[in-house]
Amino acid sequence: MNTAKIPATIVTGFLGSGKTTLLRHILDNADGRRIAVIVNEFGELGIDGDILQACGIGCDESGAPIEGTLYELANGCMCCTVQEEFFPVMKQLAARRDQIDAILIETSGLALPKPLVQAFHWPEIASVFTVDAVVTVVDTPATAAGQFAAFPDAVDEQRRADPNLDHESPLHELFEDQLSAADLVVLNKVDGVSAEELAKVQAMVREELSPEVKVVQADHGRLPLDVLLGLSKAAEETIDQRTSHHDHDEDHDHDEFDSFVIELPAVDRDKLLAAVAQLVSEHQILRVKGFADIPGKPMRWLLQGVGRRLESHFDRAWKPGEERRTRLVFIGQELNEQALRDGLKDVAA
Repeated sequence: MNTAKIPATIVTGFLGSGKTTLLRHILDNADGRRIAVIVNEFGELGIDGDILQACGIGCDESGAPIEGTLYELANGCMCCTVQEEFFPVMKQLAARRDQIDAILIETSGLALPKPLVQAFHWPEIASVFTVDAVVTVVDTPATAAGQFAAFPDAVDEQRRADPNLDHESPLHELFEDQLSAADLVVLNKVDGVSAEELAKVQAMVREELSPEVKVVQADHGRLPLDVLLGLSKAAEETIDQRTSHHDHDEDHDHDEFDSFVIELPAVDRDKLLAAVAQLVSEHQILRVKGFADIPGKPMRWLLQGVGRRLESHFDRAWKPGEERRTRLVFIGQELNEQALRDGLKDVAA
């Protein structure tokens, strides 16, 4: 029996920073490593889990979803979708330690990483697992735009000039907390910023980090696996020394954020894009993600948005017998579900 502790890499980062893409890259280049994947999602709909399944996670060799909490993958990996079941899932993985070389844990974009790392002190987890590293993924273009800055004067003035932004938002504190827990910071989507903007983000991020924490750059999460895995930081041993804004919170939750799932019939792609863009401009929507049924198209259409930036593409073919459907999840602050539904009432094909 293998008695060495199994390394767990916790991938955290703000909404839309590219965590799922980074996980895809690691799994596509696993090179024989037996990796278990845990996806911890915020909201009612497992959109991220569904996106992961599109590249084979949680599906059998034919591409059909496998029922259950713990998914067996054709390549020998496993995938779990977790809300409140972290401890039971870790116990399941501990019982199969001889089949696992490493674990990847993708946190919610609204999650505080520190409590998750502290959970590795639990005796039944500590005896089997160690936190190899906390990898914080940063959306470089969004950060360059000042969306997650700690309100320096220039950015604060820019924010106050925009009536669609919440000027008392706690988001910047959450962003800083995700950085404070980091053992490695990935500045993602660097191809979307100028050299001056990149330098600005690097300086902003570096202010929140200890000198020993490395900052690397990536385009769509593409980095050598030796940079991301095998860092041997044992982060659970030092996490209590890393200060955060929520250190004294007895029970942190996400009550300040709203999450609504909206299901629609088949839609007109252009009408849906225009309607979502209009909703984003009128409401405090932080994140949009989902997929749609476009009539006449054999493939599912994927939509993801952070702030006012919307991205879309056809991600995979509809499977034989699969129900074609449209599902969107909106995450934000002070959202009105009926107003969102009203804004989408004319997008049907």
